[in-house]
Amino acid sequence: MSQGVRTRYAPSPTGYQHIGGVRTALYCYLFTRHHGGTMVLRIEDTDRSRYVEGAEQYIIDTLEWLGYDCQEGVHVGGDKGPYRQSDRQAIYEQYAHQLVDSGNAYLAFDTAEELTAARSACEKKGETFTYNAATREQMRNSISLSKEEVDRLLNEGVPHVIRLRVPQDEEVVVNDIVRGRVVFDSNLLDEKVLFKSDGMPTYHLANVVDDHLMEISHVIRGEEWLPSTPSHVVMYKAFGWEDSMPKFAHLPLILKPTGKGKLSKRDADKLGFPIFPLAWESERGYRELGFFPEALTNFLAFLGWNPGTEQEIFSKEELSKVFNLDRVSKAGARFDFEKAKWFNQQYLMAMSDEDLAASVSSFAPEDINIPMDQLTVACGLVKERMVFPIDFWKQHHYLFQQPMDYDPKTVRKKWKNNRAEQFQELCARLEALEAFEVAEVEQVVKGYIKEKELGFGDILQPWRVMLTGIPGGPDLFRLSQFLGKQEVLKRMKVAMQSFDEMAAAI
Repeated sequence: MSQGVRTRYAPSPTGYQHIGGVRTALYCYLFTRHHGGTMVLRIEDTDRSRYVEGAEQYIIDTLEWLGYDCQEGVHVGGDKGPYRQSDRQAIYEQYAHQLVDSGNAYLAFDTAEELTAARSACEKKGETFTYNAATREQMRNSISLSKEEVDRLLNEGVPHVIRLRVPQDEEVVVNDIVRGRVVFDSNLLDEKVLFKSDGMPTYHLANVVDDHLMEISHVIRGEEWLPSTPSHVVMYKAFGWEDSMPKFAHLPLILKPTGKGKLSKRDADKLGFPIFPLAWESERGYRELGFFPEALTNFLAFLGWNPGTEQEIFSKEELSKVFNLDRVSKAGARFDFEKAKWFNQQYLMAMSDEDLAASVSSFAPEDINIPMDQLTVACGLVKERMVFPIDFWKQHHYLFQQPMDYDPKTVRKKWKNNRAEQFQELCARLEALEAFEVAEVEQVVKGYIKEKELGFGDILQPWRVMLTGIPGGPDLFRLSQFLGKQEVLKRMKVAMQSFDEMAAAI
């Protein structure tokens, strides 16, 4: 297994890159890295009606941001290209006609109106129309029509498609790494269109031909493709490629946070979390929200896989060493955005203050310019209270600005009796300090509390609100040293006046 592993990530550029597609890319990447193989990025753009400008570059940008390196692909080249299906049209046409010539495919001349009529007739009988051996004799194709009629239609240039001819009364077996042995009845399979009248292949033909020619050893894709796989197996056999057919692994669905139903963009919008890795048009992405690529990778790895241990935090390199498709679950994986945030917080807290400051600075408002050394110290003060780098600016503006408002609940509860007089005295003692550092400030404040036989909450809670405006935050003594004596005293004096006014208004 360690030699010759070749996987492909083969998205369609039909719009944004759903987070489920990113998980597929991750599993391809981890499996490939684990076995020292090659990962291919192939763009499956045969459905030109749904092609979206810019979507291909978005896919490439996503992989590069996450660090999922491809050794071959549309963006890096390779000796088995082209890696964009719209550039391989002549290849598919050749193989489609090869199947026709061998009797494993046939020409179908049915119009859209005729197909609609066939479906409607079945619906009236409470049945579902399937184009297969049981119905094709009633349709217009090179099996039901005479050779002369077929030749006439071709000479007249009548539009037609090429359909796969499925053997009857057979079991089609898919040996899936995740799901085990899955058996399909060939009589129930749709004889899928392989080559369209516009000269483009369908997903089914292009997928099989490309996987064979690119020597893909393992096809790792979403569960929704499992029903199509027996048709692909039939094609591999029809081409005589059964011995080199790739191994399949169909990944479980990513479910809504409730665990009921497949996760959709609508669910994400409703619950307020992104479904894109990067921003797409007006929609925000995980990168723009402040997720670290390593944290998102760690979170996605656990959506359908587990290492068999209690360990949760894995670097990308650690994941590639332990990842195995055998530990991918059949059951759907519930998407838990709070867990995603938890992963991001763990990575944030593990960062050095210098690295965190660099990340925080990239989210800074345009009108704020703080020296990096000062920002580094500030990040060290509050990093345990952050989930995203942008939280620094949303929640900890008091580090660089005098509070404009104060928590009224704390003021109502703590600013009474002779508290103003006590804080005036505390201000005087702090002002007398020569070294305004953590130990000295702590000694003065705690000494005053003990001397006056007060509770810590009597002084520390209102003092925190004086300095920050809010009831929670970093260690007060470290914060005081960071702010400096003059700033601390100024904030205390301004706050005391505001507290008196607020108390009087109660």
